[in-house]
Amino acid sequence: MTTNYPELANDLSASIARLRKGIPDTMKGFSMMAAAATADGTLDPKMKELIATAIGVAVRCDGCVAFHAKAAEKNGASREEVLETLGMAVYMGGGPSMVYAAQALDAYDQFADGSNVQN
Repeated sequence: MTTNYPELANDLSASIARLRKGIPDTMKGFSMMAAAATADGTLDPKMKELIATAIGVAVRCDGCVAFHAKAAEKNGASREEVLETLGMAVYMGGGPSMVYAAQALDAYDQFADGSNVQN
């Protein structure tokens, strides 16, 4: 079964919105941390999203892969850059990361194709 990553990202966004309403202070803190971590600095947003994609693969988080593959594509990552990033994730995570790397590539391709993407 192939995961539809654009659909997963949209579904998770709705779930996170409900979580934000239920625990607003916690989610505000998380949002502040995310803003600080993703702010422009020595590493550009594309590089940060490639790193986040690799971490999503290494920790085997479908939602992380969906969000960060989408953000990597949005920030201009090429398929070749994604593949090289996934190579590092597989190297660091072994066989289980190889399976998630294949799924992360599916996610990137789905967002780059744009046929399933909903804002």
